[in-house]
Amino acid sequence: MTQQAFINLDSAQTVFFARELESRKAQTYDVIKAPLKAFELIPVSTEAGPGAESIVYEQYDSTGIAKLIANYADDLPRADVKGKEFFAPIKSIGNSYGYSLQEIRAAQMAGKSLEQRKANAAVRAQREKWNRIAFFGDADTGLPGWLSNANVPNAAVASGDGAGDPTEWADKTPSEILKDMNDAVNAIVDLTNGAESPNTIVLPIAQYTMIATTNAGTGTDTTILEYFLRNSPFITSVEWANELKGAFTGGADGFIVYDRSPDKMTFEMPQDFEQLPVQERGLEFVIPCHSRVGGTIIYYPLSQSFKYGI
Repeated sequence: MTQQAFINLDSAQTVFFARELESRKAQTYDVIKAPLKAFELIPVSTEAGPGAESIVYEQYDSTGIAKLIANYADDLPRADVKGKEFFAPIKSIGNSYGYSLQEIRAAQMAGKSLEQRKANAAVRAQREKWNRIAFFGDADTGLPGWLSNANVPNAAVASGDGAGDPTEWADKTPSEILKDMNDAVNAIVDLTNGAESPNTIVLPIAQYTMIATTNAGTGTDTTILEYFLRNSPFITSVEWANELKGAFTGGADGFIVYDRSPDKMTFEMPQDFEQLPVQERGLEFVIPCHSRVGGTIIYYPLSQSFKYGI
């Protein structure tokens, strides 16, 4: 940056400010470690690139049968391939942060760094937006979300044997909770004739904590969670996400069973968080921030299941 870019700063202050912004760019990517769970649970794809306006993907299926034939048969059954094309938009997300002329001069005079928390706040705000879009999409712009996908099988868990036929886990026995989890997993495998086999369950934090701290039966110190993971032929990981609280049909808590593979679903992020050149606005220096997202695309909805009422 040249001195002319900042007409209100002397040369030493200009160099100081430029170096501080370079430092901010290096630091902001690794600052936030908060439990915005989308990026732990959904594979992220950057394949589309920042210039893309939409994402189009194709899906093909083979059709046809074979039969026993005579030596001179000429009526052979035909095999073929059919395809579908799917579309998802890409949208930009933006915000900014800035420093006043006096903040820059005061920091330079004191030999201190500029306030890092402003840059952190810009990153955090964008990450929160990405996380919400990843889980819930955005109806106004057509961005698809995980829980808003209408093609994923969605059903209530079975009622328990207690008074009032409860579905909530707080009112169920450990055996009934285990049955809910195993039934959800087995339903995917059975529905697809073994073509899909889930490997992950995601629960609201309250239900996750319950199964992680409640014994699976009298006289054992094995928790429901430990027992389930030890005996499930498919599930290798049980996770939690506070975004699932009240996020299902009728505002109920629920859980997701799915295959955590980029072949099955991705969160599309053609452009990660970036900081653009500084803009001088009166006595303030503003740093615009930008990213681009395409929402959560589920390529194989039958590889997942939503179960609610827990």
